[in-house]
Amino acid sequence: MKTSDFYYDLPQELIAQTPIERRDGSRLMTLDKVTGAWEHHHFYELPDFLTEKDCLILNDSRVLPARLRGQRLPGGGACEVLLLIDRGERVWECLVRPGRKMRKGTKLSFGEGELTAEVVEELEEGNRLIRFDYEGIFLEVLERLGKMPLPPYIKEELQDQERYQTVYSRVLGSAAAPTAGLHFTKELLEAIRDKGVGIGYVTLHVGLGTFRPVKEASIEEHPMHSEYCIIPQETADLINRTKAAGGRCICVGTTSCRTLESWAAEDGHMEAKAGWTDIYIYPGYRFKVMDALVTNFHLPESTLIMLVSALAGREHVLAAYEEAVRERYRFFSFGDAMFIS
Repeated sequence: MKTSDFYYDLPQELIAQTPIERRDGSRLMTLDKVTGAWEHHHFYELPDFLTEKDCLILNDSRVLPARLRGQRLPGGGACEVLLLIDRGERVWECLVRPGRKMRKGTKLSFGEGELTAEVVEELEEGNRLIRFDYEGIFLEVLERLGKMPLPPYIKEELQDQERYQTVYSRVLGSAAAPTAGLHFTKELLEAIRDKGVGIGYVTLHVGLGTFRPVKEASIEEHPMHSEYCIIPQETADLINRTKAAGGRCICVGTTSCRTLESWAAEDGHMEAKAGWTDIYIYPGYRFKVMDALVTNFHLPESTLIMLVSALAGREHVLAAYEEAVRERYRFFSFGDAMFIS
């Protein structure tokens, strides 16, 4: 299939720049994956579309305040570092700016010297390996000095850092939020539990490859990024019980979907697992365990719109997106949501 098959026209003003005041007050489009029929609702109505037989799977990864602004030494020229992957021994793989001035051996300072670093290797794709030096606990230093790594299409400064975290986030490690979960409140999750729906958690640390555009003309030629994910035993057990009882496994977000589909057996059976996944889901893929998906509206020609098209059909998805544009939905990370079932 062609990458251009997944293009749609989106007015810039529909890209949400800030979160709305009430997390679950966002709009919710429901989409029937078989017929393509859609309806317009609000996210707080989600429990109405769930049954006591179902289970809901959430990604509990928490976003690192991974964007660091500092100075190059000596001389004091400005620099920016974005942490991507912890390589161990205080070394992180990072994106850097300005790249041409951050060669191997370049020394860096952040927070007036509270955190210092050195570029130790230049990688082929342009990333850098950087070794950090600090006193105490690195994550606590990041909490003081780092900023949220918002996607490039968000130009507004985030006033409340917690609005780029889900209310159930607990495992630090993501470079971007699993944004479908941003709509949930603790009260909404409680209402879902009260209905008898099982709630389970996986962890997938979201990488910036999520935002990497598909540059190849043919989607099959795109190299998929790798991300680390974990399926606990209790979540595997919940999914197996749900499926055995005839219920649906409903993933919140493409990250939860990719985690489960990476490790599910062909018959949908789940076992506890941890490891790296580079699963690439596009039309023609047969889902092994996921039955329905809560997700946001995704960028044109992205791997994410390809994934939802694999579930609901490209024509159905693009028609629903055109309707969302007509109805002035808010798009992308801080935007509205869709429930595909």
